Amino acid sequence: MTADDTAVRQRPDRPAGLRPRVSAGLRPRRTPVLLGAAALVAAGAMAVTVGPPAQAADTPRTALGKNGQKLTVSASAHLDPDGEKLRVTGEGYDDTKGVYVAVCKDNGDNRIPTPCLGGADQSGSSGASVWIIPRNASDEGAGTVAVRWGEGGVFDVELNVKAEDGGLDCLEVACSVVTRVDHNAPGDRSQDVRIPLGFEGQEPGDGEDDGGDGVDVPPGTVSYVQAQEKEFATTGAGRPLDLLLHPESKKLYVGSDNIPDTSDVAEQGLYVLDAANGKALGHIAQAPGANGAMAARVVRRIVAPLPGDGVVFHYPLRGIGTAKAGDTVAQGIWANGTSYTGVGQDADTSTVLIAAGPELRRVEIATGTVKDTVTLEGGGELGVDAAHGAAWSVGTTEGKPVLRRVDTRTFEVTATAELPADTLTFVEPDPATGNVWVGSGTSVLVLDKDAKRLTTVTGADRPMAAAFDKTTGRAFVLREDLDDGSTDRTGSLQILDSATGRPAAAAVALPGSIRVGSYAGLAVTPGATSVYLTRAAESKVLRYDLRMSPKVTQSPTDQSVAPGDAVTFVAAAEGTPAPSVRWEVSPDGGQTWSAIDGATKNAYSFTARAAHDGYAYRAEFKNSVGTTRTSPITLTVTDAGGTGGGTGGGDGEEAEPSGTKTVTGTEGQKLTVTPVNHLATENQTLKITGSGYDMKKGVYVALCVDNGDGELPTPCVGGVDMTGGSHSSAWISSNPPDYGEDLATPYGAGGTFSVELTVDAKDEFTDCFKAKCVLATRADHTLSGDRSQDVKVPVSFVGQDPVDTDDDGGTSGGTTGGSTSGTTGGTSTTGGTTGGSTMGGTSTTGGSLASTGATIGTAAGAALLLTAGGWYVHRRARAARQS
Repeated sequence: MTADDTAVRQRPDRPAGLRPRVSAGLRPRRTPVLLGAAALVAAGAMAVTVGPPAQAADTPRTALGKNGQKLTVSASAHLDPDGEKLRVTGEGYDDTKGVYVAVCKDNGDNRIPTPCLGGADQSGSSGASVWIIPRNASDEGAGTVAVRWGEGGVFDVELNVKAEDGGLDCLEVACSVVTRVDHNAPGDRSQDVRIPLGFEGQEPGDGEDDGGDGVDVPPGTVSYVQAQEKEFATTGAGRPLDLLLHPESKKLYVGSDNIPDTSDVAEQGLYVLDAANGKALGHIAQAPGANGAMAARVVRRIVAPLPGDGVVFHYPLRGIGTAKAGDTVAQGIWANGTSYTGVGQDADTSTVLIAAGPELRRVEIATGTVKDTVTLEGGGELGVDAAHGAAWSVGTTEGKPVLRRVDTRTFEVTATAELPADTLTFVEPDPATGNVWVGSGTSVLVLDKDAKRLTTVTGADRPMAAAFDKTTGRAFVLREDLDDGSTDRTGSLQILDSATGRPAAAAVALPGSIRVGSYAGLAVTPGATSVYLTRAAESKVLRYDLRMSPKVTQSPTDQSVAPGDAVTFVAAAEGTPAPSVRWEVSPDGGQTWSAIDGATKNAYSFTARAAHDGYAYRAEFKNSVGTTRTSPITLTVTDAGGTGGGTGGGDGEEAEPSGTKTVTGTEGQKLTVTPVNHLATENQTLKITGSGYDMKKGVYVALCVDNGDGELPTPCVGGVDMTGGSHSSAWISSNPPDYGEDLATPYGAGGTFSVELTVDAKDEFTDCFKAKCVLATRADHTLSGDRSQDVKVPVSFVGQDPVDTDDDGGTSGGTTGGSTSGTTGGTSTTGGTTGGSTMGGTSTTGGSLASTGATIGTAAGAALLLTAGGWYVHRRARAARQS
């Protein structure tokens, strides 16, 4: 028997013809995004903390953050490009900060994941991203578009994920499920956690197929060891014949016969055991026979679990019973006529399918009423696959053994296969694949849904039972020694890949007898962490527990920093028992390694020094099964220069801010900045003028990081300005949404504008001495994916090399561009805020909320302004209108 309580991955319906456009400029490179507001309106409403939502069991994955956060996604591979609904959970986050949860382009460690799925979603109905805010955040605005942290920094949400959406194509670039701080602190990387995704035909990256370097055994080596008696010992359960682990109550049910050596005691019946330690929790000895007469019954087959707790079982000759822990006697039905040779659970849990001689019957459990019948020549052993609506019956045709597949909806035979003339021991369908496994002689025949032979699993011993685990895709076969005088009286437990029939782990040797007559039992926990099997010779049930050597699931990557910077490496591995970790360092390129004192957590943090340049680091994971190491990574420490006090001019006097530079955009816009050289590192005033801009498109003006041609300049220096007084950014728009009428500055004639900004060389998260900064214009949040308004003027602060200016022959070309004018389907990227008096702290990073490239509708935009940094300005603007 196998138990599996995982839900099936949900693939939402998607109407034809709705595949979003892809920008011609989209390229598979790595760069920075924030999550946008409109996409979160409905996403926040629909993605409230969920109970048991759709969860994929086939490829779940977990990743860790630098501060111990844990992020888990229900599926990470083989996703349907046309749509998947994924469950995403997190724990250990800083619940004083807002975060976005989304699927974004993965740009590597310490870089903003951007752009993100969602596109120009004005209603937020895509559900492609979720905004999570502090529990005590204001209900006004944010409460309508965001969900709140659970106690202790936890969340449980759903994402609707497509491979291509909103200008991002995850079939072309690496994508991950990510968490990241929201627009209130977009440069804050402390909450970054990411899990690589792969769609059909892809494989997730970042270590998914690199489990690390095994030291003594290969990473992820699986084995099973017998639990010691102090851990699990059956304290009386008769002579076990069959097993079932209840998927909900987790109780272990045992069908038993009498023990021959204790003929004065009636041990037969149904036992209930504590699956953790083997202690008996109950014994149901009696069930009704003819005319309802109660008597002690042998329980040969456990058919299926009942909802909540309890089981359906078969007892000779024609009995079907039900019972649960706490019952003293079973309820049941007793039929007249032919003995039952096989019983299985129907898709309708109120009925069972019964092989009664040549007849296959559908019978009501409560009343014994026969609902449907079909005659099958020589019918005998039966295996039922309720998940696929199939009953597999072994019978004969013209005296030859055959296997028939019966469609349980129509009771018609849909496939037939001849079987070898050998001893038949079991018929066990695999509910995950729809295949059926048949014990025949010393082999196991594996056939598909059309009864075509897929493979044959061979062995020296006789197969007596099979069980499956959907989560791991493993099949387990219990084999009994033939005991013909020439064998070793040792059976085995085979661990196989259910899809191929090939070994997934070394077989476990089982000395002695495991069966009684033709009966043997096998049960597997979800995830295959434990396997229970009958031990008839000793009248025991034994438990074998999973052991797995460490396998790396998250690897650190190379980093480049400046002296004094904080460095954090994060690594994770799975294994059973859970592996310990220690970090090692090599100062000589990996020739020698030494353990780092106290570095025994998944995240290793320290302050970089110049002497660390070129050092290699790795994490070593170890448990009782083996040792595995991550691949070495290298730390580069470069001195980027000071952040102030530099001199220029060669005369020993401090250089004054100077120079003017004009840059022309792809559509003829001109952006002029004065001054551009020797800027003060704090409170530097800049005069910015523009002309030739498209007056139908609003722009932001700010000092931002230059990420290269075709990429959004982000993050921007200034952060969230809760007072509107920093003047570090400006919003230029002649047709802003309603909520922006008092915040945006309209264009002058011919697409002109003139503003003054006060800028700093760095803020808490962005430093223009460690990144190339430019004074930039870019499309505002209503067209965040539009790169046609990108114009970038390079600037330099005191101590940096000056840039060419208009006075000394500098060129005026050199903007980025990248996507077609007026489209929102280009590379929709976000990732920093500009603050600014006119923006009032509103994020101006290409979509003020989720980096979905969203065109923010009135409600969503207003909601943005009502969040932390924007509430003051919105309130001030409203007051101004009222006055």
